[in-house]
Amino acid sequence: MTTTSQGPAAKAVGSVAVPPTREYATGPPVPEPTSGPPTRYAAIALVLALTLTVGFFAGRAGGPSGTPARSSGVVPGGHAGHGPGGLEVSRDGWSLALHTPDLTAGEPGELAFQISDQTGAALTEFQENHERRMHLILVGRDLSGYQHLHPEMSPDGTWRVRVTPSAPGPLRVIADFWPLGAQAGVTLGTDLPVPGRYAARPLDPPEETVLVDDYTVTLDGGLRAGESHQVLVWLGRLGQPVNDLQPHLGAYGHLVALRQGDLAYLHVHPAAASQASSVVAFGITVPSTGTYRLFFEFRHLDEVRVAAFTVVV
Repeated sequence: MTTTSQGPAAKAVGSVAVPPTREYATGPPVPEPTSGPPTRYAAIALVLALTLTVGFFAGRAGGPSGTPARSSGVVPGGHAGHGPGGLEVSRDGWSLALHTPDLTAGEPGELAFQISDQTGAALTEFQENHERRMHLILVGRDLSGYQHLHPEMSPDGTWRVRVTPSAPGPLRVIADFWPLGAQAGVTLGTDLPVPGRYAARPLDPPEETVLVDDYTVTLDGGLRAGESHQVLVWLGRLGQPVNDLQPHLGAYGHLVALRQGDLAYLHVHPAAASQASSVVAFGITVPSTGTYRLFFEFRHLDEVRVAAFTVVV
C-alpha cells in the first residue's frame, strides 16, 4: 500500500453538497454534468440517497461470509451497536496480546500477536470480512504513518507481519476481525513502543482537497457529533474524473476515521450498490466533537493509495 502525503492546503471541509467545478493542480478543470446547478444537485442527491438506501438493506441481508452487515455506508461506527472501536485491549471476552515488545525505527521487524477467547485460549477460527480474516491498522499516536496491513496466521493462532516504523514514538495497533460464529466484528487496540527521541508531529490543517501522486482527492461533507452524515469523496487524475475505480477489499474504497487523543476508530464502507464512479459516498457518524483524521483508501490502475484529511467537528 502506498501512502502519500497531501498537497497544499485548500478550503476547509464544508457542508454536504456537490462542489462546483474546481481547478485541479495537475490539469484543466474536471468536467461537470451539463445540467444547471439546482437540477444537478437534486439529481445527484437523489441518486446518492437511493444508493445508500439500497446499500443499507443489502448490508442487513448479508453476513460475514458475504457482505457483512456493517459494510453498508450508513452503519455508524466500527461495529454495529458498539460505536467507536480500538479503545480497549479486551472486550466482550476477546483480548489482544502483542508478542513483540518493541520495534526499531527505520528497521524492518516482525510484529506478532494473538487474539484470545473467553477461556484465554488463542483464537484460530476467524470469518473472512472484506476479503481478509484480519485487518491491522498501524498509526502513530500523533496520527502519522498510517498503514492498513493484513497479517498471516500460523496454526497456533499467532498473526505475523513485517513492519518498518518510520520514526520513534508509540504506535497504535488496532486489530479489526470477526470471530467465527460471532454476531458482530470486534476491534481491539493497544500501544507498541518504538524507542528513541520522540517529537509528535502536528496534524496538517483542515483542507478540502489533497494531492496523492497524480490524483486530486476532495472531501465534501460536514460532520456533527452524534449525527449521521453523508460524506462524498471526489477523485480526479490529470484533470479528468476517475470513473474506473477498482474494487479494494470488496468495496470501491474504505474510509477510516481516527479521533485525535484516544485514537477512537471508525471504519465505514460505501453503500453496497456503489459503482466505479469518480464520486464515492459514505455515511458516517462521529461520536463526539474533536479533531479527526480521515484516511480514504482507493484502488486504481492496480495500486492502492491513501488520501488523508484533517476534520474538526
